[in-house]
Amino acid sequence: MNSASSVFISRLQGMQVMDAAGDPVGKVRDVVVQPRLGARPRVRGLTIELFAQRRIFVPMLRVHAIDAAQVTITGQVDTRRFQRRSSEVLVIDDLFDREVVRSGKKSTIFDVSIHQVRNREWELHEVALREVPTGRRLRIGAKGPMVIVGWAEVGDLVQGAEQANDTKLAQLVDMKPADVARELHDMEPERRAEVASALDDQQLADAFQELPEDEQVNLLRALEVERAADVLDEMDPDDAADLIHDLPDELAEELLSRMEPEEAADVRNLLMYEELTAGGMMTPEPVVTGADATVADALSRLRNPELTPALASMVFITRPPHDTPSGRYIGAVHVQRLLREPPSLLLGSLVDADLEPLPPDADLYRVSRFFATYNLVIAPVVNPQGQLVGAVTVDDVLDHMLPPDWRGEQMDGQDGAMAGEVNGG
Repeated sequence: MNSASSVFISRLQGMQVMDAAGDPVGKVRDVVVQPRLGARPRVRGLTIELFAQRRIFVPMLRVHAIDAAQVTITGQVDTRRFQRRSSEVLVIDDLFDREVVRSGKKSTIFDVSIHQVRNREWELHEVALREVPTGRRLRIGAKGPMVIVGWAEVGDLVQGAEQANDTKLAQLVDMKPADVARELHDMEPERRAEVASALDDQQLADAFQELPEDEQVNLLRALEVERAADVLDEMDPDDAADLIHDLPDELAEELLSRMEPEEAADVRNLLMYEELTAGGMMTPEPVVTGADATVADALSRLRNPELTPALASMVFITRPPHDTPSGRYIGAVHVQRLLREPPSLLLGSLVDADLEPLPPDADLYRVSRFFATYNLVIAPVVNPQGQLVGAVTVDDVLDHMLPPDWRGEQMDGQDGAMAGEVNGG
């Protein structure tokens, strides 16, 4: 992405927005952020004033570049009129000219900057404050000195004060997903929806995956449709597919249409398979590379902190393309083997071709016996055309082998805290 890593929002206001073909779309009107407990607000996207005088929303994932003259976006633009969610903050409309008091001195917010923390992910970063003149300086047209401070110094003063003073919400920030789920499980429905709306999308998605299935459905339906789609975007595709399986068809389709296209495509592919089969349980995002990659390349991929321990235990080798469904499946290499070999060695010489992959229609009984027989924590799933379509992990198998209400029993049991530490670790 060609852009500055930090930019003040006043510079974006009114900036022309161009699509990938270089055609003008409209002008930037505001920046939409999602407050987060214990962290800087995350930038959800931009509101853009179309030349037809209608305001729309463009997610930050569609923002390809921000430079001195324009904003460039990619992909298909949703031209529906922007509708603000109750949990969202519009930086220009809500924060600019807002009065804050720091160390007994009054100031107003003159500007706010956003900062790129990783590819196409931005957060509020700094705030430009202008001190309100007092005493002898209080005269017509007088302006106080300007100071730039980090968001952390004023965040609680300008928005989210009610959330900052909510002890329970403050506690949830540092909890593991299973413990957050347990807290949500114990709340009354109204309070559960209130707390869920205040949590970050990723934290709420992680907690969702630890709730009993009926509570997942009820809580998802209590969220605004756009927020529910955002949460599904953050969930593992197989967990999102399981949840969508339990929704009415009309709601399921609406949520899928509002998810990010790539995430929705993964979920739709999983929905093609029966739920209690290898295809229905698998994740479509295992670590996949080519035979000409080196041991160092593979280990670098497996170090990704977003991978679960099971996904990081094996790399799968295929012909191009390496996204699922891949080119012809060749075999796999376990991380323990990678750790014993020279970094420059090619993976093609290390492939374990003796491990027979699972077909997508393998039922739960066959999958569980497969894992027990080969002492696996992850297994490849290959379709009749020889393409790798995903991988099943041992936790997916256990989730489906245990009784349907096992999560609820765990939360109601005396050993819940210990189980939460295990599941969240």
